[in-house]
Amino acid sequence: MVVSPGTAQKPEADTLTDFDAVVIGAGVSGLYQLYRLRELGLRVRVFETGSGVGGTWYWNRYPGARFDSESWTYGYSFSPELLEQWDWEEHFAGQPETERYLNYVADKFELRRDIQFKSRVTSAHYREATRSWDVTLEDGRRYSTRFLITAIGVLSAPTMPRIAGVDTFRGLSCHTHHWPKEPVSFGGKRVAVIGTGASGVQTITEVARTVGHLSVFQRTPQWCAPLHNARISKEEMRQIRANYREIFARCQQTYGCFIHASDPRATHEVTPEQREAFWEKLYEEPGFGIWMGNFRDILVDREANALISDFLARKIRQRVKDPAVAEKLIPRNHGFGTRRVPLESGYYEVYNQPNVQLVDVKQTPIERITPSGIKTSDAEYEFDIIIYATGFDAITGSFDRIDIRGVDMALLKEKWKDGPQTFLGILVDGFPNMLMVMGPHAGLGNFPRAAEYSADWVTGLIHFARERGLTRIEATAAGAADWTDHVIASSQGLLFTEVDSWMTGINRNVEGKQTRRIMRYSGGHPAFRERCDAVAAGGYRELSLA
Repeated sequence: MVVSPGTAQKPEADTLTDFDAVVIGAGVSGLYQLYRLRELGLRVRVFETGSGVGGTWYWNRYPGARFDSESWTYGYSFSPELLEQWDWEEHFAGQPETERYLNYVADKFELRRDIQFKSRVTSAHYREATRSWDVTLEDGRRYSTRFLITAIGVLSAPTMPRIAGVDTFRGLSCHTHHWPKEPVSFGGKRVAVIGTGASGVQTITEVARTVGHLSVFQRTPQWCAPLHNARISKEEMRQIRANYREIFARCQQTYGCFIHASDPRATHEVTPEQREAFWEKLYEEPGFGIWMGNFRDILVDREANALISDFLARKIRQRVKDPAVAEKLIPRNHGFGTRRVPLESGYYEVYNQPNVQLVDVKQTPIERITPSGIKTSDAEYEFDIIIYATGFDAITGSFDRIDIRGVDMALLKEKWKDGPQTFLGILVDGFPNMLMVMGPHAGLGNFPRAAEYSADWVTGLIHFARERGLTRIEATAAGAADWTDHVIASSQGLLFTEVDSWMTGINRNVEGKQTRRIMRYSGGHPAFRERCDAVAAGGYRELSLA
C-alpha cells in the first residue's frame, strides 16, 4: 500500500464525526449500500432529496414508465427471503410496481430509520485536518462524516430544453422526471410531447391511448424494438423463483448483466435467409435480445450494423401506414444499437392515429414556447399540456450539481471538465474517502446487478480500512490515469463512440457538454469485476491508504 505523507495527524477516533458514512441517494444503489454498511456496524445516514425511497422509480412516474430489464433479473439478489416473498406482476414492471417493491425492501429491512428525506445535498467539502467530509444540505443543515458515498444514479439530473419562453406557458407543463403524483387526464386535451428518447417513447405511447390530440416534436428519431411485455402467472413465478440461482449466475456471465448474451456468430457467417430468420426471431422475443443477444459484430462492424439497421427500418415502414411519416421515424445519423435502444409497446402504431401529428423540428425548428403553446418556424400550435421528455445530463450531471471539493478545495466539476477521471469508477484521486456506487467509468448494464457489485466492493474496502485503523482512502493519480486510459481503450472500435448521445457525454441543453467523451466502461461487466476483484485480493495496494 502507498501511504500518503500529508500534513495532518491521524484522527484518534471516528467520534470526531457525526457519522461513519453518509450516502447520498435512497434509490436502488443507495438502499443496498445502506444495508451493507449497517452490517459493518457503522453509523450511517442517507440523505434523499425526495419524500420517499426509490430514486429513479420515485421521480419518474410519467405515463408508461417501466424498466426494460426483465423484472426477475432486476430485483435484489442478496436476500433469499426477499426472493421468496416478492411476486413480480409483469415481466417488465411498471413504475408503480417497482416503487412498491423498493418500499417493501425499505420496510422489510427497516432502512428508513437511517434515511433523512427531503434533504438535498448542495455541497460536500473534504477536510484534511480531520480526514472527513463536511456535508451541507439545501436548508443549511451541516453534518460531518468519515466516508462520503455517492449513490446518485446515472440518469437523475433532468435537463430542460434551451428554448425561449418555457416559463410563459399558461397550461400544465413538466419534465417527465418531475411528473406530478396526482393523476393527469389527457381526455379531450391538446398535448405536446417534446423529445423521443426512451422516456418520450413510453410517454407518447401511453398518452396516445386517451388524448384528444397529440403533437410529437421530434429532433432525432430512435431505433426502437418491441418490448413484448406480459403478465406473470403464479406458475411462471413459481418457476422463476425455483431458477433464481441460475438466473443471477447467467447475469454474472453476460456483457451487460442481462440474461441476453451475444450470439457467437458474425453477421456474414450465415446466409441472408438465416440472418433474416434470426432477426425475425429476436424481433418477436421480449426484452433486449435484439440488442444484447444479436450477432457479435453488429456494434463494431459497419456493414453488419447497416444490415440490422435496414432490417429495423423495414419494420418501421411495415408498421407505419403513411410512408412520409415512416421515413421521418427512421434514424439517419446513427445505426441500430449505437444509442440506447428504447423498447416499445405499440409506439409506431401511434402515428397511424388520426389525432396524432409528428413534427420534425430539424425541418421546422421550435422558436419559442408561447403562453398558449409552441411556435415553430412555420406554424403556431395551441396546447393544454406540454410534456418535456428531454432527457438527462447523464452520468456526471448529478455530480456537477453538487459542490464537491477535495484536497485543497479542488472542485470535482472542474477536474472532470474534459471528461471523468476515476479509478474503477469508484474512487477519484484528490478526493479521499469519497466512494462512488455506479460512478463514471464503472461497469454499467442491468442496473441492480451492477449496483450490488459496486456497493459490495465499496463495503469491502471500508471494512478493510476499519479493521486496520485506516482513516484515509484515495486513488493515486497514476492509478486513475491508468484506469481512465483503459476505459478509453476498451471503447475503441465500438460504433457508439462515433455517435452523439448521453453515452458519449453529449447534451445540447447543458453548457460545455457538446464534445464527445467516454463516460462508461465498455469492456463488459465480467472483465470489470475481474479487475476490481484483483485490486481487493491484492490488499488494495494500488490505493493510497493511511
